[in-house]
Amino acid sequence: MPRPHPAQLVYGSATVICATLAMLLLFETRSGAWIAVIALASLALGLLVAVTVPAAGPTLRRRRTVARGPAGVGPHAPAALPGPAPAARTAAAPAPAATAGLGARN
Repeated sequence: MPRPHPAQLVYGSATVICATLAMLLLFETRSGAWIAVIALASLALGLLVAVTVPAAGPTLRRRRTVARGPAGVGPHAPAALPGPAPAARTAAAPAPAATAGLGARN
C-alpha cells in the first residue's frame, strides 16, 4: 500500500474536522449515539476525500523531466509567433518636427 502524501493527509483531516463541526451544529445532537454516528460519517467522508485527492508527486517529476530537456523541443516548446509588422511611413504624413516647442501649433 503506498504512503499518503501530505496533501492527502491535510485535506482528509480538514474534511473530518469541518464535517464534524458542521453536522454537530446543524443537527444539534445531545445523545452519545448520534454523536458517534456523526463522527463515523465524518471519518468516512474524510477518508473518501483523502483517497480521491490526486497525488502531486508524479506530476512534479514529469514537469522537472520536461524542464530539463533542451530548450525549444518537446510538447511544451513555445510556438514561434511572428512579431508585429513595422509601421510603414507614407509621403502623405510628414514626420513630426523635432524642434517644435510645447506651444507650437500646426
